[in-house]
Amino acid sequence: IFCHRVSRSYIFVLRSPRAAGSGSDPKRKSVSETIGIRTRHKHQQTMTMMLSSRLAASPAFFRTRFATSTIAAGSSRRSLSALPSWATLDPASLGTSPEPYAVSNLVNGTWSTSQTSMVIPNPMDKDAPPVCTIPDTQGHELGPFVESLKSVPKSGVHNPLKNQERYLQFGEISRKAGAALSDPATADFFAKAIQKTVPKSYAQAFGEVKVTADFLNNFGGDNVRFLARSFGVPGDHYGQFSQGHRWPYGAVAIVAPFNFPLEIPVLQLMGSLFMGNKPVLKPAEKCSLVMEQFLHLLHDCGMEKKDVDLLNCQGQVAEQLIIQADVRLTQFTGSSRVAERLLEKTGGKVKIEDAGFDWKIIGPDVDDVDYVAWQCDQDAYACSGQKCSAESILFAHENWENAGLFDKMKENASTRSLEDLSIGPVLTQTTKSILDHTARLLQIPGSRVLFGGKELENHNIPEVYGAVEPTAVFVPLKEMVKDEHFDACTTEIFGPFQVVTTFNDEEMCHVLDACERMSHHLTAAVVSNDVEFQTTVLAHTVNGTTYAGRRARTTGAPQNHWFGPAGDARGAGIGTPEAIKMVWSCHREIIMDTVVPKDWAQPKAT
Repeated sequence: IFCHRVSRSYIFVLRSPRAAGSGSDPKRKSVSETIGIRTRHKHQQTMTMMLSSRLAASPAFFRTRFATSTIAAGSSRRSLSALPSWATLDPASLGTSPEPYAVSNLVNGTWSTSQTSMVIPNPMDKDAPPVCTIPDTQGHELGPFVESLKSVPKSGVHNPLKNQERYLQFGEISRKAGAALSDPATADFFAKAIQKTVPKSYAQAFGEVKVTADFLNNFGGDNVRFLARSFGVPGDHYGQFSQGHRWPYGAVAIVAPFNFPLEIPVLQLMGSLFMGNKPVLKPAEKCSLVMEQFLHLLHDCGMEKKDVDLLNCQGQVAEQLIIQADVRLTQFTGSSRVAERLLEKTGGKVKIEDAGFDWKIIGPDVDDVDYVAWQCDQDAYACSGQKCSAESILFAHENWENAGLFDKMKENASTRSLEDLSIGPVLTQTTKSILDHTARLLQIPGSRVLFGGKELENHNIPEVYGAVEPTAVFVPLKEMVKDEHFDACTTEIFGPFQVVTTFNDEEMCHVLDACERMSHHLTAAVVSNDVEFQTTVLAHTVNGTTYAGRRARTTGAPQNHWFGPAGDARGAGIGTPEAIKMVWSCHREIIMDTVVPKDWAQPKAT
């Protein structure tokens, strides 16, 4: 029995045993039993005893919806009203309960599991209970997913000529979901769930939720159907008229990364739905519980359960589904290696937002040194450097080194700690791999560690993850651009690591040449208010999301501007109407030609 104090009264909630079977939601009773408060309707069942008639008479009391999760020994006693009514987990119990939360699959409207499961370890404490388990779906279990996707016509679930009411429905769903994520309690729920799976500071996790909420708010009302706006062109003769439409693909797949477990998959998922597609979502294993909970929210906002399938599996199984179901388009965010494999296996039917070795160039005009140093620290080390937009390499004009920029960067990096998760575990690199790469760079003549280069102290992070201090390695520009060193210097380490170098006015050509030689062009920053310098760099580079000016940064994927690579025909954008239309729809031209002239005579065959 769990006793929870509300105001000056007590409510006793009897914990129900774990439910068996896989009904519409196999966890609804076993993990987050929604507890109703007794009302005057005799037919309603309740599991509460109220010891205060005054509280029971309060209208505010009836507006409060109480939910409980499995209460583990030693877990924190949180307010029941803090959990959303649709939630099937309590973030506070993740990684603390001896009975880990079990994530489910969703296929064709039914929540289900698989014969085997994957255990997701606690990324902060190798001796703590796991964060959760997820279905380890195998190839022979893909049948329902294949059937679900193959049932979708190539013309989509809706398009400009059929089921047009769904544009309005998704506008309303987006409005409701945006309002829900704008609620402080719901935002806190997702921020803490994110922290438990991908440890980052609360400010970073909450910021991810806010961007997602803003995106959803942007597409409330009529803005979903505005995405499918058509255009017309006059024809050659009377009765002829050409119309261009945005047409869905039908069955699509989304393979999402771990580092932004809510923002990236939600923005791509909603874009695919807005345009009339039926998506299967394959989230990263480490953090799939976040999107599982978001789907519960969407269902609460009115989305039909059959509109989205959720598949938890390993990569090769997802590839098998994409091929067997003849998925028309896959949107992939993640490593370049996997992106290239998917492109080969699908015959190019992939839109990618893959690796980002992102550069920052700081021009000769020195000012606001404290601000620039702070932004460099944020760009390189926020979220422990696990952003595809993180600052991977810094080209600083020698004037900035003379002004003490590097010393200020070192001072800022030293304030980061595990305690507030301003530095945390690296989920795709081990400590050894990061330190080995550091050692490789230190073999280059003239290179040195500016700061970091060590394992974190006093941590209990699992060995499968990385635990290193924020690190910057200086490499002389003349050595960096040599063929024998360039690949090593421009290898992306998805963690708190960056390469730093300096240049003078005469060496600017080498900086631009280095940018030209890099293989991936996602984000970049030109930190200068010198218009001529800005223009020179911008005119000779290609990165898809580039900030320019004194406040320029490499990180930043808000909902108000395009985010994505450039210079690659396969590149996918995110966040804006243009990105949604480009990724999740294709162009269809319909030419109306209806009137045969009364004086028409059959001409000679040609």
